[in-house]
Amino acid sequence: MIVIGELINSSRKSIAKAIETRDTAFIQDLARKQEEAGAHYIDVNAAVSENEIEAIKWLVEIIQEVVNVPLCVDSPSAEALDAGLSLCKNTPLINSITAEKERWDEVLPLVKKYKAKIVALCMDEAGMPNSVEDRVRVADILVSKFEAEGIPQEDIFLDPIVKPLGVNDKAGMEALESSLAIRNKFPQIHIVPGLSNISFGLPERRLLNRVFMVTGAAFGMDAFILDPLDKSSMSLLAGTKAVLGKDEFCMEFITKVRAGKVQA
Repeated sequence: MIVIGELINSSRKSIAKAIETRDTAFIQDLARKQEEAGAHYIDVNAAVSENEIEAIKWLVEIIQEVVNVPLCVDSPSAEALDAGLSLCKNTPLINSITAEKERWDEVLPLVKKYKAKIVALCMDEAGMPNSVEDRVRVADILVSKFEAEGIPQEDIFLDPIVKPLGVNDKAGMEALESSLAIRNKFPQIHIVPGLSNISFGLPERRLLNRVFMVTGAAFGMDAFILDPLDKSSMSLLAGTKAVLGKDEFCMEFITKVRAGKVQA
């Protein structure tokens, strides 16, 4: 299970303020804590900043001073992505691309230029998918296009597009069934949901997010953008990995329990 630490995102007020004031200590402490908690990637987003390009460059540089895990460079701007990726020391993850022509043409060259891994949303010119079939159709298009460019399946993180339960009570099962269908068709691909989308507009959002994460893992999801400092989520993820037979002799689970990183 791959954990992408979500906390350094300029949509959060504390991060926006830290970027504005160039609070290096605050950002580095948050990055360090996420790595220590088990994040495999640190998401870096400066999209809300007044000068996104300078902000993303600053974030990438100071975060890499204190962590060894690779970064997930996250922006709707291809120019900002390029600026951040140019400073990455380890193989980065780009968030994100779609099958829409304009976005594809902007971001694919960056994937190839930096030999990056890539989050790809199951969206095309038709817009948001409305069924399992829509998602699988777009997944087919994306994978075919990536393979034609020499990008291996194991470097692709497909996002099946999660919609809020508060709008459609079948949205959870739609995303889960899509994940399973994509997993069965492309076993080497990673599947990463927009985890918090499931609970948008509802009370006790963390509870719903955790339930969806555990259920999603059983339906083929293997990467999650989440708060690694949320011990309950990280504990559930470790337990889920053991139950699904992805933790040989439960040794990772046992080690984390002994280290105090997993609790009931």
